[in-house]
Amino acid sequence: MELEFFGAAGEVTGSCHILRVGGRQLLLDCGLIQGGRKNEARNRDPFPFEPSKIDAVVLSHAHIDHSGRLPLLVKRGFSGPIYAQNASRDLCRILLADGAFIQEMDAEHENRRRARKNLPKVKPLYRRSDADEAIHLFQGKKYKEPFSPIPGVEVRYHDAGHIMGSAVVEVNIRDGGVSRRLVFSGDLGQYETPILRDPESLDQADLVLMETTYGGRRHRERSDTIEEIGEVVRQARSDHGNILIPAFAVGRSQEILYQLGMNYDDWRVDRWQVFLDSPLAIEASEIYWNYPHLYDDEARELIKVRKMPPLPNLQLSRSREDSMTLNKMESGAIIIAGSGMCTGGRILHHLKHNLWRPQCHVMIVGYQARGSIGRRMVDGHDYIKIHGETIRNSARIHTVGGLSAHGDQEDLLRWYRGFANRPPVFLVHGEIDSAEAFRQVLREDGADASLTRPGMKLDLSGDIPAQVSGRH
Repeated sequence: MELEFFGAAGEVTGSCHILRVGGRQLLLDCGLIQGGRKNEARNRDPFPFEPSKIDAVVLSHAHIDHSGRLPLLVKRGFSGPIYAQNASRDLCRILLADGAFIQEMDAEHENRRRARKNLPKVKPLYRRSDADEAIHLFQGKKYKEPFSPIPGVEVRYHDAGHIMGSAVVEVNIRDGGVSRRLVFSGDLGQYETPILRDPESLDQADLVLMETTYGGRRHRERSDTIEEIGEVVRQARSDHGNILIPAFAVGRSQEILYQLGMNYDDWRVDRWQVFLDSPLAIEASEIYWNYPHLYDDEARELIKVRKMPPLPNLQLSRSREDSMTLNKMESGAIIIAGSGMCTGGRILHHLKHNLWRPQCHVMIVGYQARGSIGRRMVDGHDYIKIHGETIRNSARIHTVGGLSAHGDQEDLLRWYRGFANRPPVFLVHGEIDSAEAFRQVLREDGADASLTRPGMKLDLSGDIPAQVSGRH
């Protein structure tokens, strides 16, 4: 009975951990490593385990940093079931296909560059056929519905309040007369946010595996954040510019639309043309609208009288031609496009055509990994390289942190305090400084908290905090 950490141990992206019970192997998440060329190149490294010997995958949610290497896992030999909450299964259907398309396009672009230098071609990390094969392995589950991915293990999903279908994973293990309850937080959302319900607490565990994306900081009050967005809208209107919003297709895009609709009159959104310029975000929004039973009380009340999203001037830019026409607009457009970290996608074209304009406003509404274009904008770099061209960064960059889909330090602590028995905690999915800050907070609160690293192993059959081994 052993847990080993691989991805998102000592960093944010690439979530991946393995549970071994009774000779079987269960993978918790299989995420893509993101954030700059060097990090992304690591995705091509061999897995630190044999994919064909993994018996099943239990997925916490659909975000690519948790699910994005599943097609690669399949390509390299995995053929077992992939379990996910029903909404997560539906979101993965579009996200994995889109990820494969991006891999193919990136390889094609790189090979054109290599051809000019007489260099050998590269292959995409995986293809759409690999994504299709992975999608066919999915089995959807409801919240609280028990299932057994491998003998001796029973799993239940609980709402994590992060994105639609996101789950806290409760893993009950029985092996050789020893029983353990492992709780994997996945990614936890903020409390009292629109559309989604609050993260669900559990009262007992023997071990908690917990994310720390924002373990070292606190978000602004949501009311202040909403007020700030309104001020950006007013400023940009006065400056006669456009507003560019790099946003993840799942979660952030839907909340931005929701806020624009809820504040339609106060912010005079009717004076703008609002574009959701992302086929992926459009499909994700439609999936969100298919799961109203997972909304919080406020959103359920809203849809009794108004459609989702409550935004009458929203235009959906599905085609490439639709997107290209937006580059001709110098003012009056609110453009929501991916990718959220500006590592690819249509937002790069809009930044290329707008970032050099002083009247342009860029609203950063999510986490920006080190090495990403989004992070460089937030850090105030004067010049940004996009598609090989250096663009002067003259736009107004607004970092609106309060909309994060991740809970902050206070939210994380509130969720952990739901455990009556104060179980030991192992911290993942956070940069070292963030994880260390949250470890100190937990210890001050009386919890036994430890950092993790790739290759670190826990013997779950013994005294869990003491039984630590692995590579340093």
